[in-house]
Amino acid sequence: MQLYHHPYTLNSQRVRLALEEKGIDYTSYHVNPITGKNMDASFFRMNPSAKLPVFQNGGHIIFNTIEIIHYVERIAVVSSGGDNVAFSTREVIEWMQKIQEWNSKYFTLLHIPEKYRNYVSKFIRRVVIARMAESPDLAGAYHRKLKEAYEMEEKLKNPDTLKREKEHLIRLLDEVETQLNETAYLAGEEFTMADVMFIPLLGRLALLNLEEEHIRNRPNIAEYWILVQQRPSYKKVIGKHFNGWRRYKTLMKTWFLVRARTMLRRF
Repeated sequence: MQLYHHPYTLNSQRVRLALEEKGIDYTSYHVNPITGKNMDASFFRMNPSAKLPVFQNGGHIIFNTIEIIHYVERIAVVSSGGDNVAFSTREVIEWMQKIQEWNSKYFTLLHIPEKYRNYVSKFIRRVVIARMAESPDLAGAYHRKLKEAYEMEEKLKNPDTLKREKEHLIRLLDEVETQLNETAYLAGEEFTMADVMFIPLLGRLALLNLEEEHIRNRPNIAEYWILVQQRPSYKKVIGKHFNGWRRYKTLMKTWFLVRARTMLRRF
């Protein structure tokens, strides 16, 4: 089994948390979207959407995050012989879908200074154009990605985009806060795949220095956040990159990769 992912993307984190929680072994392949590796022809042929993560088991390839997590659950059931391992309940699935509906990408990009956002966007567009020239048989798919990039830039210029995503986030967090007043975890007293979907969202808010605004002012979520950060899966998947001083190292490393790739293309 192979997972094509990047440790900094929310959906990659969700799938990796599920794999760690279920104890499933897999081969990890890093595909960095910031440097345009998801646009390389070899990856693009496998997944023309160029989105991460991608899970492959033999000839079976899955792109959708929730579908990957359900598949991981099935693997865990088969591996255990069905002992003490259960599939997600309808309530868990509903929470997973609700969390996935929030567009973390727009929200994240709108909290990055515009000059850096434009720098990366321009770089990615150049990568797409270059890959299109190298692989003319994929020109149609690359052209769609280029169109998506321009459309995203236009949406990010609209002040209503951030307002809409922030309002969506607040509604979701308020609903979670209410739920956690009744139960220890999102879908009951036991940790589930609903929590796997939600934890990276909190991690992203912490990374953007929005804990005070969105986490600490909700006491149930604040307590839950402290609790889930103690899990071995969190420490391995997210904590090792974003806790304490490590987050500054991670962000600097990401930025320098973009700078280096851009400088190389000038020569």
